[in-house]
Amino acid sequence: MPSLPRIRRAAGRSASGADGEAPATREPDIQRLEAHGLTWLNIESPTEIEAAWLAENYEFHALDLEDVLSRRRQRAKIDEYDDYVFIVLHFPRFDKRTQRLQAAELNLFVARNLVITLPNEHMKALSAMFSRCVSREETRHEFMGRGSGYLLYAIVDAMFDYCFPILDKIGFKLDALEDEIFEGGGEDIVRDISNVKQEIINYRRIIQPQRPTLRRLEREVQEYAPQDLEIYFDDIVDKNERIWDLLEGYKEVAEALEATNESVITHRSNEIIRLLTILSALMLPLTLITGFYGMNIDALMFAHHGWLSVAFVLVVMAGTATGLLGWFRHKKWI
Repeated sequence: MPSLPRIRRAAGRSASGADGEAPATREPDIQRLEAHGLTWLNIESPTEIEAAWLAENYEFHALDLEDVLSRRRQRAKIDEYDDYVFIVLHFPRFDKRTQRLQAAELNLFVARNLVITLPNEHMKALSAMFSRCVSREETRHEFMGRGSGYLLYAIVDAMFDYCFPILDKIGFKLDALEDEIFEGGGEDIVRDISNVKQEIINYRRIIQPQRPTLRRLEREVQEYAPQDLEIYFDDIVDKNERIWDLLEGYKEVAEALEATNESVITHRSNEIIRLLTILSALMLPLTLITGFYGMNIDALMFAHHGWLSVAFVLVVMAGTATGLLGWFRHKKWI
């Protein structure tokens, strides 16, 4: 593998020359860090310019560079070659624009004394780790002093650590939904439950396909580390499994909350129907009485006694309603 040349950047270069020549080609945007004989390159959102630079300086397979540039999400995988390993992993991120969890793709080239990270978009955990290594000597020694295999472990471990706050937010949402359900949220939280379920589904879709890939990591990069990394990569597998177990639990909780909310809505609807039924049952005999005394028949009791007839009808209606209510209570319908 060719040695890595230093990257030179032109300062204050204008878009076009003084004589009106074509605009200068943009130089590759590559972050570089060297320590303890190990080189770490971080290329965020790589374009064809960065891919061409990699092809010129390294003997990477063309299909791997094609995967790096692909705008379609690649499956999680490890491609092993004679002198390097190409790895594709996915991690969840919250898209503020769509208000949904999306998969962020991280491509990595790992060789002896070389690690290249190529996130397809900005990843806070990765950028923060790179910045700490740049600014702190002890951090550089910790992460880059034990070979490229250990640096790979540290990067993947940091990315998985970043997954847990997202899980915590989902857990907080489920707790809040549970409180709202029993406080009378009803139909208003149906959409909230649906959104949380969608987040859980998206998270599961990101994590599940790479579970077998993570189990292969230690074996594939063992030759690039001066020490046994099995226990370290086992820790990553454990974190992935813990995330999966939490998602399984959240999935069951979301389904239970959905069922509970439907039961609350159904119970509330039944209460309304029961109340309306009681009112209808009360009004039916009262309507019958008023309809009966509304007939122009002289034989009706107190038909020609003015207000006395009105009082008589009202007393009969009140007595009928009271009797019906007493009967309903005796039957324990109310």
